[in-house]
Amino acid sequence: MSDPSAALKSLHENLSRILYGKQQQILLAIATLLCRGHLLLDDVPGVGKTMLARAIAQSLGGEFRRLQCTPDLLPSDVTGISVFDQSERTFKFMPGPVFTNILLVDEINRAPPRTQSSLLECMGERQVSIDGVARALPAVFMVIATQNPIEFHGTYPLPEAQLDRFFMRIRLGYPDRSSELKILETQRSSSHPIDTLARVISLEEVEVLRGAVERIEIAPEVAGYAVDIVERTRTHPSLSLGASPRGSLALVSAARALALLTGQRYVTPEHVKRVAPAVLGHRLMPKPSAASSPDRAAEAAVADILGTLRVPVEAASQPIGR
Repeated sequence: MSDPSAALKSLHENLSRILYGKQQQILLAIATLLCRGHLLLDDVPGVGKTMLARAIAQSLGGEFRRLQCTPDLLPSDVTGISVFDQSERTFKFMPGPVFTNILLVDEINRAPPRTQSSLLECMGERQVSIDGVARALPAVFMVIATQNPIEFHGTYPLPEAQLDRFFMRIRLGYPDRSSELKILETQRSSSHPIDTLARVISLEEVEVLRGAVERIEIAPEVAGYAVDIVERTRTHPSLSLGASPRGSLALVSAARALALLTGQRYVTPEHVKRVAPAVLGHRLMPKPSAASSPDRAAEAAVADILGTLRVPVEAASQPIGR
């Protein structure tokens, strides 16, 4: 690939044809893809969560599968099952929907804990182990899960181990007035812009772009700034559980991806600050006093840390090798 910036610009523009006025959220979703991560969309119904997942799959020319979570969903409905073939007198493995490129796990918190846990190996190790055999998932594999933060009847809250597998958690939010008017204009007929969305990069090019992310430089001072943010989450007075080293790795990786997406060769503290809320918010556990709104309390703690921690300004203009 001769010009990663041009490929990423095409991908961003393609997704912007589906989600109007959500430039930051689109950047974060692409960064998650480039970092081999998984995305949790935590928002109310009707704001475009499913459309985002479909648009990413179509923009890559990849396979898209959808898993509708219900209380009776079984782990085998996710990963697959071995079925006895009487004609050949042997067991054959029937792959589940997880064997795809983009897997939309719709309303993940409606699946029982046992079924939720079946995604842990898939998301963490990119493989499925059934009957003692480990089966690899595609090189480009991304879980995009959704959940409704308002409705809790008949749901099973995601445990910390499951949340920690998600690279980022973002909210799309309601569109602004001009964006909503554009939605009304473009969907006057029965057709939807997603129906004509073309592929703009290939799955092979995604792998090349991932390599480009890993080559983005970061100064020790900026890496130290990222570690300082994570360490503050472990001692913040409103939090009972801070982010793990996995959070530090995700924070630096996301900052690298954002640097590439914005056309820069090195990470600045601003990149770290922009991705920190989406990378760290869901990895934190507020103290019981914030039980009425733990997610908001965690986000407030991240905002407080970013607002009070000293930023290594000089390091932003002095990149050095990794």
